[in-house]
Amino acid sequence: MKISEIFLSIQGEGIETGLPTIFIRLSGCNLKCSWCDTKENFNEKSMNIFQILKRCKEFKIKRVSITGGEPLVQKEECIELMKLLINNGFGIIIETNGSIDISNIPKKTIISLDIKCPSSKMQNKMFYNNLKFIRKNDQVKFVIGNKEDYKFAKRIIKKYRLETRTNVIFQPEYKSNFVKKLSENILKDKLEVRLGLQIHKIISIK
Repeated sequence: MKISEIFLSIQGEGIETGLPTIFIRLSGCNLKCSWCDTKENFNEKSMNIFQILKRCKEFKIKRVSITGGEPLVQKEECIELMKLLINNGFGIIIETNGSIDISNIPKKTIISLDIKCPSSKMQNKMFYNNLKFIRKNDQVKFVIGNKEDYKFAKRIIKKYRLETRTNVIFQPEYKSNFVKKLSENILKDKLEVRLGLQIHKIISIK
């Protein structure tokens, strides 16, 4: 597998925010979001799934986030890695960008599915059939940078009834000034969503 890095840090996003987590960052992505904060790593290395497992065991933590880039660009190997980690007692969350089929992801994996809003310039790349496979313990994340994004996200959660089906995260785009307005809109519209603030960036660690 093409690996950018494997490291231990604090989970900064979503329903596991604040928890010590091993991050497996896979290389490569099929999208080019306008606000992407993960540039390609020129120190990319190749590791097989057993080497990755060995590295994860060294951290003495049983919580893993598989992220990218887009992990499912390496789908076949990624699924084999998830199965191996699960069989070795690890809890897994996979962060995927919403453009690739998730139907065969192992059931014991928590899925963090992005839905790209208009400011990303990638909203037309979404594979909405994925929402059929989202469960109560998964999460759907919207990165929101402006009023247009907010209205778009609100339409999607209503159309697919996401508030009653799963955890919905509204995450302000980090460089935008939309945090206060986003929180006000959530309260005004009585949305059952979580406001996510990317605490790993606030505390400035990986």
